[in-house]
Amino acid sequence: MARKRKNKVRSGTSPAGSTRATILLSDPKAYDLLCLDGYTKLSKNPEVVTAVMRIADLISSMTIHLMANTANGDTRIVNELSRKVDINPNRYMTRKTFISAVVKNMLLGGDGNSVVRVRTKGGLIDDLEPIQPYRVSFYPEGYGYYVLIDGRKYKADDLIHCVWMPDDEYPWLGDGVRVVIKDILANLTQARKTENAFMSSKYKPPLVVKVDGLADDFSSKQGRTKLIEEYLETAEDGQPWVIPADLIDVKEIRPLSLSELAINDTVEIDKRAVAALFGIPAFLLGVGKYDQNEWNSFINNTIGTLCRGIEQEFTRKLILSSKWYFRFNTTSLMDWNIEQIADVYGGLSDRGIITGNEVRDKLGMSPLEGLDKPRILENYIPVDKIGDQKKLLQGGKSDDK
Repeated sequence: MARKRKNKVRSGTSPAGSTRATILLSDPKAYDLLCLDGYTKLSKNPEVVTAVMRIADLISSMTIHLMANTANGDTRIVNELSRKVDINPNRYMTRKTFISAVVKNMLLGGDGNSVVRVRTKGGLIDDLEPIQPYRVSFYPEGYGYYVLIDGRKYKADDLIHCVWMPDDEYPWLGDGVRVVIKDILANLTQARKTENAFMSSKYKPPLVVKVDGLADDFSSKQGRTKLIEEYLETAEDGQPWVIPADLIDVKEIRPLSLSELAINDTVEIDKRAVAALFGIPAFLLGVGKYDQNEWNSFINNTIGTLCRGIEQEFTRKLILSSKWYFRFNTTSLMDWNIEQIADVYGGLSDRGIITGNEVRDKLGMSPLEGLDKPRILENYIPVDKIGDQKKLLQGGKSDDK
């Protein structure tokens, strides 16, 4: 007999069946040191926030091109639709803030889901409104599903629904990394709390003062205070103590350091695990050094993959023409220095593949008149025409003379 599945799949509230465990220790100071204060949201963890904000910042920085398939290749279209998506998706946001909200909802609060409501006016797109994850619920309906926003039912085709890491049981639903990353975040939070505790003086008493004899005099708080006032307190900072040699023995206590507890090594391992889950270079989380090849791979793979999902969802929900599509300009995020740009695009210009003004655009320069046509160097000719070069013919004539 098959198990009965709940109709409700995902909502903006906490996952069903989640519980909190409370541990009580005899010493409240030890509790502060060893125990976490309940559940830590993904949006409150510094490593996760750093990873998500970096990804959202990069994706939202790219221009969104509206492209068209033609017989001679894909060309860019500039019209009101391209302006709506790339410049002013709604009256309150620019493209950067809009795409940042879409990506953050998908990677954080939405657990792999980001919903955008399309508002129309006169049959045209008026506003693209990103919906906060807590307002959204998803419900299966046969092979497909429908969505509730603030309790109102919407068909899936009427909304933009960007998905990250599809669920095994419901491929149309994003799964996110909340469950996978939970233990790693618990370790990072615990390490941070332990480090803060070690930096506090109440967890690492620097001195132990041993008093020889006079047990009755110093068994009370008043007696101990009297001893400190008479022998250990000084009028000025840095002034030495003067104590009886046979009465008091002072020893310094050094607690285990963070390096001896391997806190730093554990944190580095967990940060690398967080970076791997989000597909970002570890140096973005402060681990290791910057590497140009690793950065370019990150742009091509992680950023490119997320962009493909957003592009395809926007294309199938906002465009009627079968020949048009949206595309992020991921090339603009590649780490190229000016010499590499000049060499690559200068060589393409010399071969007549691009124009001089296209090269100037890549270098951040304004176009010049006369550089809008492709040009080619004289010595770039077919192999079978190599003997027809003018300099060779002129040389032959001069030799005959």
